[in-house]
Amino acid sequence: MVTAGPTLEKIDPVRFISNLSTGKMGYAIAETLAEKGAFVRLVSGPVSVTIDHPNIELIQIISALEMYDQSVRIFPDCDAAILSAAVADYSPVKQFNKKIKHKEDVLYIELKPTLDIAATLGQMKRTGQILVGFALESENEIRNAIKKMKKKNLDFIVLNSLRDPGAGFGTDTNRVTIIDRHNNIEEFELKPKKEVAIDIINKLEEYFEN
Repeated sequence: MVTAGPTLEKIDPVRFISNLSTGKMGYAIAETLAEKGAFVRLVSGPVSVTIDHPNIELIQIISALEMYDQSVRIFPDCDAAILSAAVADYSPVKQFNKKIKHKEDVLYIELKPTLDIAATLGQMKRTGQILVGFALESENEIRNAIKKMKKKNLDFIVLNSLRDPGAGFGTDTNRVTIIDRHNNIEEFELKPKKEVAIDIINKLEEYFEN
């Protein structure tokens, strides 16, 4: 299973909370896995990227809750899951049925935390399953990524830094650092996301070879 793209947390019929994720990294991972012969269930938020491979089942969702429900449903039957989606951390407590009209008064929107997909799958993970997460950090990158990996019971984590030009959201390239649960740290140069996907999958394959 691969998760990809953003989630949209609706405020009213025309407004939402989201982020700048394009899904390019997750789609590159799914495509590379399929090319290697894996059957991939790709759980994707709204993106403009397209994919067409007989080994890929595309499951389209909108909200963080929908991605959570699909991930929990699919994960028990998977050998591995790569969670590359940029899931919203918060969603509005109330969704308005009609477009909110402009007023001069300040508008306050109350938010609630979304369900933690990685932590839930980490608790569900059975012996032999591999769970891979992503971290996007702007400070104390390595320390925060290791903390997230251990807290959510990941086998390894792929770290992106907001300080790296040409990496992260909206680009065709990425620069990542892969950290595993044994604190092995491997830094990679800036490269096309398709090549980054190969690096990630090469790391995944190590777990099935041992």
